Amino acid sequence: MMSEAEFFAGITGRSDDLVRLVAALRATGQPFCLIGGLAVSHYVEPVVTLDADFAITTATGVAEALRTAGFTVEAHSHSINAVLPGSRLRIQVTVNDRYGAFPAHATEGELFGVHLPVAALEDLVQGKLWAATDPARRASKRAKDEADLVRICEKHPAMLPLIPAGLFARIDQLRNPS
Repeated sequence: MMSEAEFFAGITGRSDDLVRLVAALRATGQPFCLIGGLAVSHYVEPVVTLDADFAITTATGVAEALRTAGFTVEAHSHSINAVLPGSRLRIQVTVNDRYGAFPAHATEGELFGVHLPVAALEDLVQGKLWAATDPARRASKRAKDEADLVRICEKHPAMLPLIPAGLFARIDQLRNPS
């Protein structure tokens, strides 16, 4: 039987990409946590994604740590994007006040055999709400964010009150099953 780590390596093309990424982020000494679709996979049944999204409190030393770990890095005003040669994993480290408190609320988790801080479920719901309602995002990305919220609420009904009624029909159906 294939391990979770072997499964993830089969998708990304490398067996060490997520391990190296987490080690590089830890090396900065900055609080950080996993957000986005991979974080959702920590709380509910996993869905394949090639995006690894992280929130970090400050960008200080992040690009350098990623480069030292072998990643190709592009720094932007509110994010640092990286990829490890030979890997299909697309990394985005968000440095944004909106997500600033997420690392402080994170809990240590395990995903595909890698130990890392994962955003608290309530914070993850908030991040998915921001993404699903952002008109600047592609429609397909917003639909995936909405589906992630539905998956979270199906498994964790206590999260339903965090999502405004009338925003998503499928979530309203979970509130009022017929």
